Amino acid sequence: MGSSSGQPEFDYLFKVLLIGDSGVGKSSLLLSFTSNTFDDLSPTIGVDFKVKYLTIGEKKLKLAIWDTAGQERFRTLTSSYYRGAQGIIMVYDVTRRDTFTNLSDIWAKEIDLYSTNQDCIKMLVGNKVDKESERAVSKKEGIDFAREYGCLFLECSAKTRVNVEQCFEELVLKILETPSLTAEGSSGGKKNIFKQNPAQTTSTSSSYCCSS
Repeated sequence: MGSSSGQPEFDYLFKVLLIGDSGVGKSSLLLSFTSNTFDDLSPTIGVDFKVKYLTIGEKKLKLAIWDTAGQERFRTLTSSYYRGAQGIIMVYDVTRRDTFTNLSDIWAKEIDLYSTNQDCIKMLVGNKVDKESERAVSKKEGIDFAREYGCLFLECSAKTRVNVEQCFEELVLKILETPSLTAEGSSGGKKNIFKQNPAQTTSTSSSYCCSS
């Protein structure tokens, strides 16, 4: 999609990665944000991909959001997708304590190992707050983890859409405040962050959704 002048119809293109255990609701969170819908989805096989257009202030943004599989057998596959990400969202399920424990045991270590951008903005998201009676991880624990690992933090519900847009918008606002990241995301000199080796992707789909 381009304008008649041949110039991009956005000011910045940012790559955002969703990581976390299988079943925490990464795909549902992405679908809720990009399509305003909710489904209990089967675990992602490999990597899924969607695009979302946002306008924040006077800036038109294009987000390329990569949803990675949480199962261990896909880790080698998904590790390459950390490269060039301006934002990484770590998702856990507030009703499953193991998904929170694995943030420090697995996912924070993967960021350190695979992320190529030292200024990358990290966000911690506790999903499924609509199941408050089943909560196994307190909000304070999430706040403490985020403080320790230098992350933004929000709790949300992909099902009810509580705080879904805020998760992505707060992340993007922080990216926009980081000069090295805005330089990378400038439409004038942006590398093709959509191009991946097809052999590395078991299942990839794309969806183009304009924000309302």
